[in-house]
Amino acid sequence: MASPPDICIRGNGIVGQALALLLARERLRVALVGPPGAGADGATSDVRAYALNAASRALLESLRCWPPETAATPVLQMRVQGDDGGQVVFDATEQGSEALNWIVDVPVLEQQLAQAVNYQPLIDRVDAPVPAALTVVCEGKASRTRSEFGVNVDVTAYPQHAIATRMQCERPHAQTAWQWFADGDILAFLPLGGPQGNSVAVVWSVLQERADERFAATAEDFATMLETASHHMLGSLTQQGERARWPLQLAQADRWVGPGWALAGDAAHTVHPLSGQGLNLGLADVAELAQVLQARESWRTCGDLKLLRRYERARKADVLATGLATDGLQQLFSLPGAPAQTLRNWGMSGFDLSGPLKNWVARRAMGAARPAR
Repeated sequence: MASPPDICIRGNGIVGQALALLLARERLRVALVGPPGAGADGATSDVRAYALNAASRALLESLRCWPPETAATPVLQMRVQGDDGGQVVFDATEQGSEALNWIVDVPVLEQQLAQAVNYQPLIDRVDAPVPAALTVVCEGKASRTRSEFGVNVDVTAYPQHAIATRMQCERPHAQTAWQWFADGDILAFLPLGGPQGNSVAVVWSVLQERADERFAATAEDFATMLETASHHMLGSLTQQGERARWPLQLAQADRWVGPGWALAGDAAHTVHPLSGQGLNLGLADVAELAQVLQARESWRTCGDLKLLRRYERARKADVLATGLATDGLQQLFSLPGAPAQTLRNWGMSGFDLSGPLKNWVARRAMGAARPAR
């Protein structure tokens, strides 16, 4: 890059690369710290998958980085099962939509983004942070550089660890995402492999005292545990990939911006995975920050504090609402005892029949598509 960058982005994951591409499209010079991500070479050992909504899809399509159908499976129905007969069913047809969301293969998406970055002349990959009018921290929840800007993070640790893997299923998934709440655990099956696929991404949020045993189980024993927990809904299961594990938390930074710097994605906030909204929130940060910078007055620099506060105000309320909703659900299904169990399952059944309220929640989770700019 012949001239100094306008913006330095610390963090080269999905959020960081998407932001770099959006800013470069606005003719801003970007320094992106770090080599391409782990999935940039097409490796498939990463078992993660994300549920992306219509707004996230629109953003990635505008960057020409939306994965092919086999790596972005449309979800037509989501079935949430309580621990005593309660059930909530969301259906794309009822919402007048082609899909509730799409389950996206992380390595494929990272490869698409990395290739786009490599072809963008206004983005330079650098080994270390460089001076710029604006530094954006997209390093994830374990960011080490937030403290440089005096940021404090309010963290609530959940008594759960997430265990993720992929399973081959005896029966096809029929483009249905499943979620089961039982005995303090939350199990999600996310359909993979396109509309005709019969594999799923698994995210099992389990109580800490059970996490070691389940993570260390043999592939056969782990599959048997999942078959039981899923009530054999997709038949017999066979583990396809490695298992990953991480502690769960609700977190939000007290400040997202300051003179010449901003936080985005998990560096600013994390929520429980039961909502499937983590990356959607991060990509919404990206879209909002890029829009604020694009619309700035000619006399403001990219690092102007008043400008950056527009971004913070626009995003904090949405993230707070999502965090409170997911935290409330996690807490509700953690309550022991028959009265709590009866109440929450009664509530689920009532919500399933609530009509406008259920549709409003569904539409909010699906995301309103942003027009490509």
